[in-house]
Amino acid sequence: MVKIIECPRDAMQGMETFVPTQKKTDYINHLLQVGFDTIDFGSFVSPKAIPQMKDTIEVLKSLELTDTRSKLLAIVANVRGAQDASEFKEITYLGFPLSVSETFQQRNTNKSIEQAMDTLAEIQDICQKQDKILVTYLSMGFGNPYGDPYDESVVEEFVDKLVAMEVKIISLADTIGVSNSRNITNLFTSLVPRFPQIEFGAHLHSNPNGAMEKIESAYLAGCKRFDGAIRGFGGCPMAKDDLVGNIATETIIHFFNQKKVNLKLDMEAFDASLRASMEVFH
Repeated sequence: MVKIIECPRDAMQGMETFVPTQKKTDYINHLLQVGFDTIDFGSFVSPKAIPQMKDTIEVLKSLELTDTRSKLLAIVANVRGAQDASEFKEITYLGFPLSVSETFQQRNTNKSIEQAMDTLAEIQDICQKQDKILVTYLSMGFGNPYGDPYDESVVEEFVDKLVAMEVKIISLADTIGVSNSRNITNLFTSLVPRFPQIEFGAHLHSNPNGAMEKIESAYLAGCKRFDGAIRGFGGCPMAKDDLVGNIATETIIHFFNQKKVNLKLDMEAFDASLRASMEVFH
């Protein structure tokens, strides 16, 4: 079964103009009607780091969750954030950005990779005690612009460590759009058969022209979990100045429609979400 994770949090977090809380809530409530597997809706991080997400708790309290099959995911960057997020029964997943690039780990969470691994172990312990599921994003999973060491074996070493922590979901994150069909194919073809107990995801960034090829490469190599953002907005403000947006959710849907894969989405609700996105991203 293919899972689509819609990421309004990622789409909004780099916007300079603050999106009013009610507008965020209204938009996410539209998304909750579509039938996505998961909505990456907010983050429990310092408002100094990501001011756009300072109202995550207020947004959460106003979400209409009684008539949706979508689960909620919140991003956390430290133990305090994980503790806070785990207090909300409405949240199923806690997502943690672990970078295979030392430079980016410092820029994104003010930690070394070694420190981040220690934090991740503590967050996993919180998840297991609080009945949450940890999703680990391997940022810079397809390369980095900093000259930090990278090849497929580096990613595999990280996966080995996460498996030892009993992490069940690992999403390979592009972050800056450096992925291509070759390295996508190579990584998923290597990892998926080797770790059948792991649910691997693809959190890819791309310009529109390369998006379909990237989706196809990941899918044919065994990936069944795809992150996207409506209209392709988003990008990590901690990465570098030139943000490359998320792959547009409509592109992901179009690809799987071509492949005759039934995503079980309410397309009328999706079209309403597309229209609603114009009120948020303009």
